[in-house]
Amino acid sequence: MTITELPVHHAWWKESNVYQIYPASFKDSNGDGVGDIPGIVSELDYIAGLGVDIVWLCPCYKSPQVDMGYDISDYKDIYEKYGTLGDIDELISGLHKRGLKFVMDLVVNHTSDQHSWFQSAISSKESEYRNWYIWKKPKYAADGTRQPPNNWLSYFGGSAWEYDSSSDEYYLHLFAKEQPDLNWENARVREAVHDIMCFWLDRGVDGFRMDVINFISKDPALPDAPITNPTSAYQHGAVHYATGPRLHEYLQGLGKILKQYDAFSVGEMPCVYNPTDIIDAVGFNRNELSMIFQFEIVDLDHGPAGKFTPRTWALTELKAIVDKWQTFMQINDGWNALYLENHDQARSVSRFASDGPKVRKIAAKMLATFLGFQSGTIFVYQGQELGLANVPKSWGIDKYRDLESLNNYEENAVAGASNEVLNSILAEMQKKARDNARTPMQWDATDNAGFSSVTPWMDVNEDYKVWNAESQVNDPSSVYAYWQSVFRLRRESKDVLVYGKFVLVDALNESVFAYKRVYGSTEALIVTSFKDSEVTWTVPKEYVKPGKILLTNYDRSDIGPEIVLRPFEAFVLLVQ
Repeated sequence: MTITELPVHHAWWKESNVYQIYPASFKDSNGDGVGDIPGIVSELDYIAGLGVDIVWLCPCYKSPQVDMGYDISDYKDIYEKYGTLGDIDELISGLHKRGLKFVMDLVVNHTSDQHSWFQSAISSKESEYRNWYIWKKPKYAADGTRQPPNNWLSYFGGSAWEYDSSSDEYYLHLFAKEQPDLNWENARVREAVHDIMCFWLDRGVDGFRMDVINFISKDPALPDAPITNPTSAYQHGAVHYATGPRLHEYLQGLGKILKQYDAFSVGEMPCVYNPTDIIDAVGFNRNELSMIFQFEIVDLDHGPAGKFTPRTWALTELKAIVDKWQTFMQINDGWNALYLENHDQARSVSRFASDGPKVRKIAAKMLATFLGFQSGTIFVYQGQELGLANVPKSWGIDKYRDLESLNNYEENAVAGASNEVLNSILAEMQKKARDNARTPMQWDATDNAGFSSVTPWMDVNEDYKVWNAESQVNDPSSVYAYWQSVFRLRRESKDVLVYGKFVLVDALNESVFAYKRVYGSTEALIVTSFKDSEVTWTVPKEYVKPGKILLTNYDRSDIGPEIVLRPFEAFVLLVQ
């Protein structure tokens, strides 16, 4: 069977485009400097006008906000600064009236340490909730010093174990110590998660994005991790929990509920780089998840010592990653979740292209073309549709707010890192820190970018007077208008641009990323230049024939045997 003869399974969520909202940074309606749900409701026409089909809202549940809402203290209530359950009902109703679906974030690898379950669990070893979390006795060094149960590293630095002196036991927290991991081996935990899902689905939610969902099954032996960083006392333990022994059993439990409601699902699955490890989670007939986020593209610029160390990448590396996931999913009847930005990732135009003033608009459109016509469901993060950029390089550490960034900088400072090293870390933060995505949404050129009537919880990017929604929504040459065209074309030509097979073109070229989509006798050629200067490209012979330019970020009307691509040029050619 050739790649063009592979079966095509249609589904509403394959034809959908998703808009992600980070509630703290979207729109403040009540003048407290923090975004909220009524603020989102006030901008539903803006979202609908973009042409998306689904809105995904990052966690809005009740939370102490140690990790910006990913530490949940009550899954059935709303963080007071964001609003009320009534506000959520109004949001769901407003979206549905506009023909849009609503997806919530489901964070069930861990809870907040302020959740009533954990408060009971830590109060007594006899608590009925004790076994809802993961507890282990200490180890002891030869000199009698107490040690954590294993050498796992927390994603926010230090040991993944926190000592509880009252019980002489440690609890596991893969993230902050205020985010204890749930024990999914306990059937009552699984039942509680199923109950949470049904609570929201019955309220009108159309599906879930599932936070680090592949971490829910750990090797029950909780063994030490391999030593990959000899300079650290703690090591990345993902080999023991990234795709644990009961993962698919647990996902099928979630999948039964999702199928019952015909609900959408996308799983965040970090630390998984082999597609064969996850195809069972997203195979069309597996009844687990609709799709997953893989991390290879957004890890491309991480250096050898982690995210905040530099790495130079080649375009052929990006091609290999895209080709691997595109081809594997279509051969194995899976589906991709396509993204370059989210609440955890920096702005794509700054990171993968250029935010220089002469090319920023063109470069943002190029990336929209690169992403927007691959096989999969497109995820656009708030502000990406405007070409928003990273924070200024002039920002000092005092401007950053994210726990991951601050912890990393502080650990190095405490360890005696030189100013040169600290400045290098700060430079990498400006490129990759989560803070880049969390600056307030830039609505207009008024004070605080129209986000709030008061000083926001985090500084607004200083370019807001030029780069804002008001200046773009009625401008046919804007990045916003370009994304509208991407979504329109996917709807109008869904056979080839949604369900067509992906084929990489000119794989070894280090300047031009080109691919085609094939459906029956219809083909579309997508060409993007990742260079900030002109590039001469020899067009594959099969495309040197009449075709129709469907979209271009310059003014191209045709192609010949050899073409000169302008800086960050992109176009889509339909060949029939």
